[in-house]
Amino acid sequence: MTEPGHSPDPHLDEEVQNDEIIGVVFWRSITVVSVVAGLAVLIWLLMTLGDDDEEVVIEKSIEAPEVLVPDLAVLPDVGFTDVASSSGVDFMHESGARGQKLLPETMGSGAAFLDYDNDGDQDLLLINGMPWPDDPSSNPPPTMVLYANDGTGQFEDVTSQVGLDEAFYGTGVAVGDIDGDGRRDLFIGAVGPDRLYRNTPDGFVDITSSAGVSGGQGEWTSSPAMLDYDRDGDLDIFAPTYVQWSALKDRALNFTLNGTDRAYGPPKQYEGSQPYFYRNRGDGTFEEVAEEIGLHVVNPSTGVPVGKSLAVAPIDLDRDGWMDLLVANDTTRNFLYRNLGDGTFEEIGTMAGVAYDDRGQATGAMGIDVAHYRNDETLGIGIGNFANEMTSFYVGDGQLFSDEAILEGIGSPTRPLLSFGLFFLDYDLDGRLDLFQTNGHLEEEISEIQSSQRYRQPAQLFWNAGPDQAACFEIVPPETAGDLVTPIVGRGAAFADIDADGDLDMVITQAGDRPLLLRNDQSLGHHWLRLRLVDSVSANQDAIGAWIEVKAGGVVQRRQVMPTRSYLSQVELPVTFGFGEIDQIDSVKVIWPDGQEQTVGVDGLTLDQSHTIRRSSP
Repeated sequence: MTEPGHSPDPHLDEEVQNDEIIGVVFWRSITVVSVVAGLAVLIWLLMTLGDDDEEVVIEKSIEAPEVLVPDLAVLPDVGFTDVASSSGVDFMHESGARGQKLLPETMGSGAAFLDYDNDGDQDLLLINGMPWPDDPSSNPPPTMVLYANDGTGQFEDVTSQVGLDEAFYGTGVAVGDIDGDGRRDLFIGAVGPDRLYRNTPDGFVDITSSAGVSGGQGEWTSSPAMLDYDRDGDLDIFAPTYVQWSALKDRALNFTLNGTDRAYGPPKQYEGSQPYFYRNRGDGTFEEVAEEIGLHVVNPSTGVPVGKSLAVAPIDLDRDGWMDLLVANDTTRNFLYRNLGDGTFEEIGTMAGVAYDDRGQATGAMGIDVAHYRNDETLGIGIGNFANEMTSFYVGDGQLFSDEAILEGIGSPTRPLLSFGLFFLDYDLDGRLDLFQTNGHLEEEISEIQSSQRYRQPAQLFWNAGPDQAACFEIVPPETAGDLVTPIVGRGAAFADIDADGDLDMVITQAGDRPLLLRNDQSLGHHWLRLRLVDSVSANQDAIGAWIEVKAGGVVQRRQVMPTRSYLSQVELPVTFGFGEIDQIDSVKVIWPDGQEQTVGVDGLTLDQSHTIRRSSP
């Protein structure tokens, strides 16, 4: 995916150049150390020569420093089974690919787990593209598909009967109750105008025009999110955009891998784009305020937008009570928009240490998620990157971070693969958050140019072995992962408990192919608890942005209610806590989105069940 006359992989070129620089610096460092050591010996000899005093030797036993040997961690035996076909999910993604090699075709689309009908189980929405306008081959064009869950993990296509059978080139999705009526609404990002669907008792109604949230006619929205950024009680909408793209511009650029055949063009050949931010007025309409509140970032020399955004993680990083925005940018620096609490943001990604990788380079950043993966105050930020770039794993205290992907066991295994969807989840219910990422290349013919690369790539699951290990994460071997490691063209990914057995299942979307619906088949006997929040005090009834702290066995697990994770996708709203063999909860505390804290009595919270926590009166 490069310009003619260039290396097939610009990321690899940067890698080689930087490795050469590192080698030069290393040998220069060795030289300096040797010189300093020689001078030290010379000075010692000069000081001791001619000294006639008798040397006094004191014999002491020398003990080697204590070496900490971590306990040997044993990976749990957990497999995943693809049940898409047997459960009724027959979706096929339409990318529009017919040989023109237009960039949106290879970027895929997202998925969302949500309880759209308030029956207590997780339904599944799969976003779709469509053929390009000059392609008459598909009539009628396909649409997104909503599958209703019967509570056991069996799904029925209800798209037409709920009013979502509208064809457009969809990308990502955000889920949330925008009007406080207790039903989850949908914002769908697109190549072209976005869509906002209000969930009513009679189905979904397109209110895009009246709400004022369509975005630009020629924009390319990636991973939208809903959050209450100003703490006024209702959900606002953040719609990041990718690049300034058009089919006309794409066709005019002669991208090639082998010097002859057309290929998908790199994002470096397109200018960046500015996000949209819709502030909820509370009356069914929104006001676009992105520039006004500080979300426009431009190159000071050219005035061109810097962002090429593919994913976002809304989270109060510095714990000041206001939701910040972490944005993954493709081939340009990542952003951290710090919420100043006065209705505006400042971009501090470089200052916070999340803008670049451990070599000081911008990466091809795709999916993103954030979590307290050590069950302490430490935060981990995972960002999936392009092939030959390891997954970034920023570790810090909420204000300053450093990339510790190698130290935590993630760097080397992820380096060869091209990653998209990424999130934390406790797949084995042991109380520690594991890390999942889905992979897949952009070019179907990539192996002809780079023998080490494949178009279809296996997903990766990293087990959290705990803080006592040399590295926190250990990759789950293919022989125990089941269908999870099926080579696919992975793009979006999300998780939910689809069959009410307490563990977390997953969906992975593909570009131009069928999704994988992965049933978690763990049978470890670990205890668990699922908590759903209801905030009847505000319009944000699902309490998006709230935190839940559960203490058990002396360990505090801290989880955020936040469906926006991964790439183009949304996870379920209920929060799952695993406890391993611990069979008693010590305490539960909820920090609601407006900062109010509520201690929840644990007597009624039976383990291995789902519970609803309602906000108490202030």
